[in-house]
Amino acid sequence: MSRRRAVFFDRDGTLMEEVEYCSDPARVKVISGVPEALEELKNAGFLAIIVSNQSGIGRGLFTEAQYTAVQEELLRQIGAHRIDASYFCPDAPGVPSLRRKPAPGMVLEAAAEFEIDLAASFLVGDKASDIECGRRAGARTILVRTGYGAALERDPGFIAPDHVANDVPEAVHWVLRR
Repeated sequence: MSRRRAVFFDRDGTLMEEVEYCSDPARVKVISGVPEALEELKNAGFLAIIVSNQSGIGRGLFTEAQYTAVQEELLRQIGAHRIDASYFCPDAPGVPSLRRKPAPGMVLEAAAEFEIDLAASFLVGDKASDIECGRRAGARTILVRTGYGAALERDPGFIAPDHVANDVPEAVHWVLRR
């Protein structure tokens, strides 16, 4: 059986507009073009998987139930059928964690669960931790300029990803041309 290809997506600032420690479903706004881009990805045979640090839980800023409500609103706006799985890490920075990005734990869990070929897969995000996570997992990486991405791209100490895109639709089109 051949292994599957996937695109892993950060959530906040990548699929939806950045809202610091988003705990209110009313504040969820999917970035323009994301649902259609995910549909193209699915039609090309890729899995679409969310991997998201949610340190607001570990910091006591919101509950897991609030995270779930935000996630459900995101999936409603995107179309739940366009996302194959979602993984999140509630750990706060400084807490030893194999799952908190840049650690690749969430990606490796998904790869095992869905029999994913990580060398043929991609991780898309707007932070250095997303890019480092993708590298550590053995996937190709794409920085999007949404969320924190545009500012990160200007940081001279930032290790460049495999590609930089303005947003998820542009990133998906780059993936589909590979």
